[in-house]
Amino acid sequence: MANDRWRLDGKLALVTGASAGIGFATARELVSLGADVLLNGRDLNSLENARDEILEEFPLRDVQIFPADVSRDEERRDLIDWVEDFDEGLHILINNAGGNKSMPATDYSDEEWRHLFELNTFSAFEISRFCHPLLVKHAATSVVNVGSVSGVMHVRTGAVYGMTKAAMHQMTRNLAVEWAEDGIRVNSVAPWYIRTRRTSEKLADPEYLDDVLLRTPMGRVGEPEEVAAAIAFLCMPAASYITGECVAVDGGFLRYGF
Repeated sequence: MANDRWRLDGKLALVTGASAGIGFATARELVSLGADVLLNGRDLNSLENARDEILEEFPLRDVQIFPADVSRDEERRDLIDWVEDFDEGLHILINNAGGNKSMPATDYSDEEWRHLFELNTFSAFEISRFCHPLLVKHAATSVVNVGSVSGVMHVRTGAVYGMTKAAMHQMTRNLAVEWAEDGIRVNSVAPWYIRTRRTSEKLADPEYLDDVLLRTPMGRVGEPEEVAAAIAFLCMPAASYITGECVAVDGGFLRYGF
């Protein structure tokens, strides 16, 4: 059926950082399109709540959870061991786990900035590598990395966050070329300000929010579901000739001009 190009029936997806925000919205979107999902996050209670909320809406789907801090190498390996136990391989990998601690470059301790690289960049690289044998079990599979407009230009989020996301975008391009012969497409998305728990404190400042909206042609903050829709599209058969791309989900921010 032609509509199968816009569905993910029979696909198995792993989503990191899936208990809230963009990760949760993405997991829900993939399930709504027919996929079964494996949810990862650091907090078991949050993961259980996310799973229950998804299953309440889509009771016929399979949603499994595994708590792990992917900034830690041992826990990354435990996560992949768990995925391997399903013995199905993977069709979709969403590297969404991430975080930030914004401050002037000279104020970071070594531990703080190195942790951000472990969480935002090294985790995505390692999990992608670990998942490669699972992805190649199927003829056409997809990796989507959740980057940021911070990886493209300065947006007051701190040098370290921008560096980690820029590296993620470059990783996307390199893996897309390297893994194309394996049938694995690798893309990324670059969100601007999205209404999540992580951004709520900054966006609660009316003056800061005004600055954000003035630099956003569409004049509003994005929603997690809007990022999730872009991610889901990149995983669909309909996107089968798209790889190595970074799709901005930014209300026009990166195209802003006077």
